[in-house]
Order: sequence, then structure tokens, then C-alpha cells
Amino acid sequence: MFDAFLILSFGGPEGTAEVEPFLNNVVRGKEVPPERLAEVAKHYDHFGGVSPINAQIRALLAALIAELNANGPPLAAYWGNRHWHPMLEDAIGQMAEDGIGRAMAFCTSAFGSYPGCRQYREDIDRARAAVGAAAPRIDKLRLFYNHPGFVEPVAARLEEALATLPPDRRGATATVFTAHSLPAAMAASSPYEGQLREACRLVAERAGLGKWHLAYQSRSGPPSQPWLEPNLGDLLQTLAAANGVEHVCLVPIGFVSDHMEVVYDLDIEAAGLCEELGLGMVRASTVGCHPRFVRMIRELALERLDPPGPRLALGGQGPAADECPPSCCPSPGA
Repeated sequence: MFDAFLILSFGGPEGTAEVEPFLNNVVRGKEVPPERLAEVAKHYDHFGGVSPINAQIRALLAALIAELNANGPPLAAYWGNRHWHPMLEDAIGQMAEDGIGRAMAFCTSAFGSYPGCRQYREDIDRARAAVGAAAPRIDKLRLFYNHPGFVEPVAARLEEALATLPPDRRGATATVFTAHSLPAAMAASSPYEGQLREACRLVAERAGLGKWHLAYQSRSGPPSQPWLEPNLGDLLQTLAAANGVEHVCLVPIGFVSDHMEVVYDLDIEAAGLCEELGLGMVRASTVGCHPRFVRMIRELALERLDPPGPRLALGGQGPAADECPPSCCPSPGA
């Protein structure tokens, strides 16, 4: 049924000269003030114009290839991005040249929303149309927010971060899960918030935490537009004023790999605010190439074979559907 596997991600620049064209790709078709774009571009100056996301996806692809070679199924592996090289259209063009007839696509987004799910489906359709009749059929794998192969690695990363604190300080540490904010209207037409809260609950349960917080980061819309709250900065100020909170552990559950919204917005911006507020801060790593996460990708692939592999999910919501209903996560303005 399938002869190839495609990892589909966001993409990021790998040098100063690539920052501006990359950001122009990201905001194409959106009304973003030039001064806001210039502000975001400055974030990359702290890292020599390099986002860590491409290096992490290369490592994930290598780990997945090793997993498939060792345990099957025997699939050719490809990688394409939404906004920067290697571009999705080029990857699909190469698949067509290689004679690939049907592929499954793993998108590096665990949660349902327009930018995290439906837009990737639209990206695939648009790239296939650009390649033409020789383009392979591509089936997107399901969301994995409650899959044990996601929950367990996030919990492990959280425990690793907490272990860096002296044992007598952990009781005064607040755990804060973070995810990219969305416009409130967009979030209302998607399962994003509910899936995030369920994933946080499952991770906290596995890590033995009785109390946790969820905050949203990296909002980029005008102040007049409502976005998901609480904003991370506001929550940090609230926690700093609370009795008994001396440290925070930030867990970027909304991201599977590091990119600028993690390394700048958390490691620089949030860390600077914590220092001003007198809060100690540790940050959990993203799941990255955690072996359980790599095995999860293979397990999602096995679900689509004949006969299908087991559909794993924790909690009471069950596994996400392979196909979203037409009304789910509509395009902005639709």
C-alpha cells in the first residue's frame, strides 16, 4: 500500500542571509507590520541566524530511518518543510522522480488546529498539484497528543529537568506547560485547547505531579485581537507573587523539537523575566529524538498498514481519527 515515508515540518533558517526570506515565507498573505517582522528577525541574531529546528529534524529523520531499517516496514524516507529548505514541493518532486506511488506523512505537530493540522493537509495538496500527475498520493498520519509515545517522553524530559534542582527545592517549584498561542476565534473552531489540557494532565499524572499550569507563548497578533490566555509572562508574574513558589519548570509541550519559539521565547525572554522576578527557572527539553518518540512514529505508520497495527492512546479521549471532519479547524476567514 505504501512505499515511502515523509516527515513534514515547519522549517527554519540556517544562516543570517536566510532569516529575512524565511520570515517572508512565513508571513506571506498575512497582514504583519514590517516593524514586527524586524523585531522577530532580531531574535535570530542571538543564534547567528540559525534556528535549531532543521538540525533536530535531520537527527529525527536519521533515527527514524534506523528504526525502520531495524524493524520495518521497509519505506523510503523523505523530508519536506512548509517554509524553508528542503521545501515540501521539492521533496514531493523527488518522490515523483523516484517512482513513489503512495506515502504516509508524519507532521511534527501533536495537536489539532488550523496551523498544526489542516494547514499541513493543504500544504500537501498544494505541493502535489504543483508537481503534477506524477505526484504520489500522501496520507497524513493522525494526531498523537495522547499517544504513550508522546506522553512518556515529555514526562521523562520533565523529570530530567526537575532532577537538576536540589530535592529540598522541588516542593517550591511550579510546573508550567507551554504551547504556542492562537487567536481565540481560531482556537474555538479546533480541539487545540482540549487536547493540550489532556496531554498536560497525562504527562503530569505520569510524572507524579498533583498541580500544574498551562500557559501560552509567542503570540504575534495585534493587541486588539483576543488570543489564548494566560500569557506565559503574566502567569510568571502571578507565580512570583504567590507564597511558596521559588522556582518554575517550563515544559514546552506544544513543540516536539527546539526552534526559535523555544530557544528565544523561553531560554532568553522567559528566563530574563524570571531573573527580574527573582524566580529560579529550569526548562525541560523537547522530545526531539527520544527513543520512545521515534518508536511512536513507526507505530503510527503501522496503524495504516494492512493488517493495521494497534491504535494506542492514553486517557479517555481515545486515538485521534485518521481523517478530520470538514468542519474541523477551518482556514482563517473561511
